[in-house]
Amino acid sequence: MSVPYKIEAMEELLVNNGKNTPTKASDRIPIIAKPFVSERALKLLDVVEKFVEEECIPADAVYQQQVGTGVQQRFSSHPPILEDLKKRAHQLGLWNMFLPKNHFKEGAGFSNLEYGLMAEYLGKSGVASEATNCSAPDTGNMEVFAKYGTQEQKDRWLKPLLEGKIRSAFLMTEPEVASSDATNISLTMTKDGNDYVLNGSKWWSSGAGDPRCQVYIVMGKTDPNHESVYKQQSVIFVPYDAPGITIQRMLSVMGFDDAPHGHGHVTFNNVRIPAANMCLGEGRGFEVIQGRLGPGRIHHAMRSIGAAEKALEWFLARINDPKKKPFGKQLHEHGVMLERVAHSRIEIDASRLQVLNAAIMIDSKDAKFALKEIAEAKVLVPDMLLRVIDRAIQAYGGAGVCQDTPLANMWAHGRTMRIVDGPDEVHALQLGRNENKRGEFCLKKIEWQKKRSAEMAKSYGIESTDLLQLNREWSKQSKL
Repeated sequence: MSVPYKIEAMEELLVNNGKNTPTKASDRIPIIAKPFVSERALKLLDVVEKFVEEECIPADAVYQQQVGTGVQQRFSSHPPILEDLKKRAHQLGLWNMFLPKNHFKEGAGFSNLEYGLMAEYLGKSGVASEATNCSAPDTGNMEVFAKYGTQEQKDRWLKPLLEGKIRSAFLMTEPEVASSDATNISLTMTKDGNDYVLNGSKWWSSGAGDPRCQVYIVMGKTDPNHESVYKQQSVIFVPYDAPGITIQRMLSVMGFDDAPHGHGHVTFNNVRIPAANMCLGEGRGFEVIQGRLGPGRIHHAMRSIGAAEKALEWFLARINDPKKKPFGKQLHEHGVMLERVAHSRIEIDASRLQVLNAAIMIDSKDAKFALKEIAEAKVLVPDMLLRVIDRAIQAYGGAGVCQDTPLANMWAHGRTMRIVDGPDEVHALQLGRNENKRGEFCLKKIEWQKKRSAEMAKSYGIESTDLLQLNREWSKQSKL
């Protein structure tokens, strides 16, 4: 297979100008994570970096041009450059890296940690994840099919998804209820003979706008009267063209439409779906979505690290641009900018360690075992990303908030990361509750330590007093 564009290497640029930048991604892996990375993954990581930097990032602008103009055209298009990049990714062995080897046989044989390192680079480009068949929501949806699907369901939907021939959407959030509490989900799934009849609406159905989207994974209520609010919901696989489904509109993300992928507002009007399409069985919806959202949350965090690195690169480029000299000096000569660069570097590196730690925890057992670490990354990383992008935007001034740089688009999508897969507040509240369970123990431990200290002092004949005790009364001091 060949691609129509010319492939040129960046090695000369890196050698001549990147004096403080190791030329290979594998050289920059944090030392505490490196023992968990295989030789095969190390080699492929360098291939991923080269593919993203030299082919995907330059292709981003071309992709946007090929999407076209107007709502109907933009949500019916399939940019040719994407298929060319997919061919190139196949040539390089960059395909389906996301399915962890300790849980799935269908993937490329990498761990969550190894994919996390690769996903960082994919997060620097708008097209890189799809070019390697590692883009949301397909990654999470493929994990659902691989983990919970019957053989018939796998043959029908997982196989073409793994081959990159179709796309999918995940439909959970609803416009009429507070969907951050999934027990509020109200779309009904009523059993009628050998079918379920679906009625209701969903929005923020990411991927529903793509003409290649062939299947929706839908969460709804099959038993609203079940005594357990966590057994009322089910997940069912819905063909995109089932009668009664209407994509009412596409939603913008702070003005960006994300075409052709998009985020749809989808309604279901007496949609009949075979009971055989039910995932796992009635009442197991929470089990399915927790199995899906755990890995998905860490994937978002992995890509967000790469987006932050890209923002920092644009920041550095701006403050070293010789054409930009406010008050007679380049921006890097103004101390405040270097301080912001330093904070960005610190925050990115710290966040990366948090994400990689969560990935190692998942690899050691499963996502449930790493719930705390996943939640920590889910809260920490988007907040870091927004701060780094904001600093870069500030350095560019007006250019930073318009279409002349990718920063405004990056900020808009970075902001959604604080909402998707559960808002920050939900994760922080759960983390706080779990941490607070230690409160009584901490109180008793500290009181015990104080008592022990007093006993030790007594054994040495020391009267416990405040070393800064003064007991000074000026009225009783002798007058000089």
